Amino acid sequence: MRKVEEGGLREQNKARRRSLILEATRALLREGPESVISTERIAERAQVAPATVYNLIGPRDKVWEALAAGFMDELERRLAVSGAGDPRHVVRSTVQLFVDDPVVSRRMVREWQASGLVFDRSPLVQLRRTMADARTHGLLRADIDTDALAATVAASCVGALHQWVADLIDDERFLARALFALDVALAAAASDPCRDELLAPLRTRGTA
Repeated sequence: MRKVEEGGLREQNKARRRSLILEATRALLREGPESVISTERIAERAQVAPATVYNLIGPRDKVWEALAAGFMDELERRLAVSGAGDPRHVVRSTVQLFVDDPVVSRRMVREWQASGLVFDRSPLVQLRRTMADARTHGLLRADIDTDALAATVAASCVGALHQWVADLIDDERFLARALFALDVALAAAASDPCRDELLAPLRTRGTA
Protein backbone atom coordinates (compact mmCIF):
# COMPACT_ATOMS: atom_id res chain seq x y z
CA MET A 1 0.00 0.00 0.00
CA ARG A 2 2.82 2.38 0.86
CA LYS A 3 4.49 1.76 -2.51
CA VAL A 4 1.21 2.50 -4.28
CA GLU A 5 0.84 5.77 -2.38
CA GLU A 6 4.44 6.75 -3.12
CA GLY A 7 3.97 5.92 -6.79
CA GLY A 8 0.81 8.02 -6.89
CA LEU A 9 2.59 10.93 -5.22
CA ARG A 10 5.44 10.73 -7.73
CA GLU A 11 2.98 10.83 -10.61
CA GLN A 12 1.21 13.83 -9.09
CA ASN A 13 4.53 15.64 -8.72
CA LYS A 14 5.46 14.84 -12.32
CA ALA A 15 2.09 16.11 -13.53
CA ARG A 16 2.49 19.31 -11.49
CA ARG A 17 5.98 19.97 -12.85
CA ARG A 18 4.85 19.21 -16.39
CA SER A 19 2.00 21.71 -15.98
CA LEU A 20 4.47 24.32 -14.70
CA ILE A 21 6.74 23.71 -17.68
CA LEU A 22 3.92 24.10 -20.19
CA GLU A 23 2.65 27.27 -18.54
CA ALA A 24 6.21 28.65 -18.54
CA THR A 25 6.38 27.90 -22.27
CA ARG A 26 3.12 29.75 -22.87
CA ALA A 27 4.41 32.69 -20.84
CA LEU A 28 7.53 32.85 -23.02
CA LEU A 29 5.40 32.75 -26.16
CA ARG A 30 3.26 35.61 -24.86
CA GLU A 31 6.36 37.80 -24.71
CA GLY A 32 6.20 38.04 -28.50
CA PRO A 33 5.10 36.07 -31.55
CA GLU A 34 8.72 35.24 -32.44
CA SER A 35 10.02 34.51 -28.93
CA VAL A 36 12.88 32.02 -28.91
CA ILE A 37 11.82 28.79 -27.25
CA SER A 38 14.60 26.65 -25.84
CA THR A 39 14.89 24.02 -23.13
CA GLU A 40 17.09 26.36 -21.11
CA ARG A 41 14.69 29.32 -21.28
CA ILE A 42 11.72 27.13 -20.42
CA ALA A 43 13.59 25.61 -17.48
CA GLU A 44 14.60 29.03 -16.16
CA ARG A 45 11.03 30.35 -16.38
CA ALA A 46 9.58 27.20 -14.77
CA GLN A 47 12.32 27.16 -12.10
CA VAL A 48 13.32 23.59 -12.83
CA ALA A 49 16.46 21.98 -14.21
CA PRO A 50 16.83 21.72 -18.03
CA ALA A 51 17.03 17.96 -17.55
CA THR A 52 13.57 18.04 -15.99
CA VAL A 53 12.15 19.73 -19.09
CA TYR A 54 13.83 17.14 -21.29
CA ASN A 55 12.64 14.21 -19.15
CA LEU A 56 9.03 15.38 -18.82
CA ILE A 57 8.52 16.96 -22.24
CA GLY A 58 11.40 15.90 -24.49
CA PRO A 59 13.55 17.85 -26.96
CA ARG A 60 12.42 21.19 -28.36
CA ASP A 61 10.34 19.71 -31.17
CA LYS A 62 8.28 17.84 -28.57
CA VAL A 63 7.28 21.12 -26.92
CA TRP A 64 4.70 21.82 -29.65
CA GLU A 65 3.34 18.30 -29.33
CA ALA A 66 3.01 18.80 -25.57
CA LEU A 67 1.20 22.11 -26.09
CA ALA A 68 -1.18 20.38 -28.49
CA ALA A 69 -1.91 17.75 -25.83
CA GLY A 70 -2.47 20.52 -23.29
CA PHE A 71 -4.87 22.24 -25.69
CA MET A 72 -6.89 19.04 -26.03
CA ASP A 73 -6.84 18.40 -22.28
CA GLU A 74 -8.39 21.83 -21.71
CA LEU A 75 -10.93 21.41 -24.54
CA GLU A 76 -12.02 18.03 -23.20
CA ARG A 77 -12.28 19.51 -19.69
CA ARG A 78 -14.48 22.36 -20.92
CA LEU A 79 -16.72 20.02 -22.90
CA ALA A 80 -17.03 17.65 -19.95
CA VAL A 81 -18.13 20.51 -17.71
CA SER A 82 -20.60 22.06 -20.13
CA GLY A 83 -21.65 19.00 -22.10
CA ALA A 84 -20.56 18.07 -25.62
CA GLY A 85 -23.83 16.81 -27.08
CA ASP A 86 -24.25 19.65 -29.59
CA PRO A 87 -21.93 19.92 -32.63
CA ARG A 88 -22.25 23.71 -32.51
CA HIS A 89 -21.02 23.67 -28.91
CA VAL A 90 -17.95 21.64 -29.92
CA VAL A 91 -17.09 24.09 -32.72
CA ARG A 92 -17.77 27.15 -30.57
CA SER A 93 -15.70 25.80 -27.65
CA THR A 94 -12.77 24.93 -29.91
CA VAL A 95 -12.70 28.36 -31.54
CA GLN A 96 -13.02 30.06 -28.16
CA LEU A 97 -10.06 28.12 -26.79
CA PHE A 98 -7.89 29.34 -29.67
CA VAL A 99 -8.94 32.98 -29.35
CA ASP A 100 -8.64 33.01 -25.55
CA ASP A 101 -4.83 33.00 -25.90
CA PRO A 102 -4.20 34.38 -29.40
CA VAL A 103 -0.41 34.91 -29.30
CA VAL A 104 0.21 31.38 -28.05
CA SER A 105 -2.40 29.85 -30.35
CA ARG A 106 -1.07 31.49 -33.50
CA ARG A 107 2.51 30.42 -32.76
CA MET A 108 1.42 26.88 -31.91
CA VAL A 109 -0.52 26.50 -35.14
CA ARG A 110 2.38 27.81 -37.23
CA GLU A 111 4.76 25.40 -35.53
CA TRP A 112 2.35 22.49 -35.91
CA GLN A 113 2.05 23.22 -39.61
CA ALA A 114 5.80 23.61 -40.13
CA SER A 115 6.61 20.38 -38.31
CA GLY A 116 3.87 18.33 -39.93
CA LEU A 117 2.67 17.24 -36.51
CA VAL A 118 -0.04 14.57 -36.67
CA PHE A 119 -2.41 14.71 -33.71
CA ASP A 120 -3.48 11.57 -31.91
CA ARG A 121 -6.32 13.65 -30.42
CA SER A 122 -8.22 16.49 -32.06
CA PRO A 123 -11.62 18.23 -31.86
CA LEU A 124 -12.64 16.04 -34.81
CA VAL A 125 -13.16 13.16 -32.35
CA GLN A 126 -15.76 15.13 -30.39
CA LEU A 127 -17.35 16.44 -33.58
CA ARG A 128 -17.72 12.91 -34.97
CA ARG A 129 -19.34 11.78 -31.74
CA THR A 130 -21.88 14.60 -31.69
CA MET A 131 -22.70 14.12 -35.37
CA ALA A 132 -23.33 10.41 -34.74
CA ASP A 133 -25.54 11.33 -31.76
CA ALA A 134 -27.49 13.77 -33.94
CA ARG A 135 -28.15 10.98 -36.43
CA THR A 136 -29.18 8.60 -33.63
CA HIS A 137 -31.65 11.16 -32.30
CA GLY A 138 -33.18 11.69 -35.74
CA LEU A 139 -31.81 15.16 -36.47
CA LEU A 140 -29.80 13.83 -39.42
CA ARG A 141 -30.84 11.31 -42.04
CA ALA A 142 -30.10 7.68 -41.24
CA ASP A 143 -28.10 7.22 -44.47
CA ILE A 144 -25.60 9.99 -43.65
CA ASP A 145 -21.94 9.07 -43.09
CA THR A 146 -21.42 11.25 -40.02
CA ASP A 147 -17.65 10.65 -39.92
CA ALA A 148 -17.32 12.03 -43.46
CA LEU A 149 -19.65 14.91 -42.60
CA ALA A 150 -17.59 15.78 -39.53
CA ALA A 151 -14.36 15.62 -41.55
CA THR A 152 -15.78 18.03 -44.13
CA VAL A 153 -16.76 20.49 -41.43
CA ALA A 154 -13.37 20.12 -39.74
CA ALA A 155 -11.57 20.90 -43.01
CA SER A 156 -13.53 24.14 -43.35
CA CYS A 157 -12.83 25.03 -39.73
CA VAL A 158 -9.11 24.42 -40.23
CA GLY A 159 -9.22 26.74 -43.23
CA ALA A 160 -10.82 29.45 -41.08
CA LEU A 161 -8.23 28.78 -38.37
CA HIS A 162 -5.34 29.37 -40.78
CA GLN A 163 -6.95 32.60 -42.00
CA TRP A 164 -7.20 33.72 -38.38
CA VAL A 165 -3.59 32.70 -37.67
CA ALA A 166 -2.50 34.79 -40.68
CA ASP A 167 -4.52 37.70 -39.22
CA LEU A 168 -6.73 37.83 -42.31
CA ILE A 169 -9.91 37.56 -40.23
CA ASP A 170 -10.71 38.59 -36.68
CA ASP A 171 -12.03 36.46 -33.80
CA GLU A 172 -15.66 37.11 -34.65
CA ARG A 173 -15.24 36.19 -38.31
CA PHE A 174 -13.28 33.06 -37.34
CA LEU A 175 -16.19 31.83 -35.23
CA ALA A 176 -18.77 32.87 -37.82
CA ARG A 177 -17.05 30.98 -40.64
CA ALA A 178 -16.58 27.84 -38.54
CA LEU A 179 -20.23 27.83 -37.47
CA PHE A 180 -21.42 28.58 -41.00
CA ALA A 181 -19.54 25.53 -42.33
CA LEU A 182 -21.17 23.41 -39.64
CA ASP A 183 -24.66 24.79 -40.24
CA VAL A 184 -24.43 24.20 -43.99
CA ALA A 185 -23.40 20.58 -43.39
CA LEU A 186 -26.17 19.98 -40.84
CA ALA A 187 -28.82 21.54 -43.06
CA ALA A 188 -27.72 19.43 -46.04
CA ALA A 189 -27.90 16.24 -43.96
CA ALA A 190 -31.07 17.11 -42.02
CA SER A 191 -33.86 14.61 -41.68
CA ASP A 192 -37.23 15.76 -43.05
CA PRO A 193 -38.81 16.51 -39.63
CA CYS A 194 -35.77 18.58 -38.55
CA ARG A 195 -34.99 20.39 -41.79
CA ASP A 196 -36.59 23.69 -40.79
CA GLU A 197 -34.85 23.60 -37.42
CA LEU A 198 -31.41 23.03 -38.95
CA LEU A 199 -32.00 25.55 -41.72
CA ALA A 200 -32.95 28.29 -39.25
CA PRO A 201 -29.37 29.48 -38.49
CA LEU A 202 -28.68 29.88 -42.21
CA ARG A 203 -31.83 31.91 -42.75
CA THR A 204 -30.90 34.39 -40.05
CA ARG A 205 -27.39 35.26 -41.16
CA GLY A 206 -25.14 35.58 -44.22
CA THR A 207 -22.02 33.66 -45.16
CA ALA A 208 -19.62 35.85 -43.10
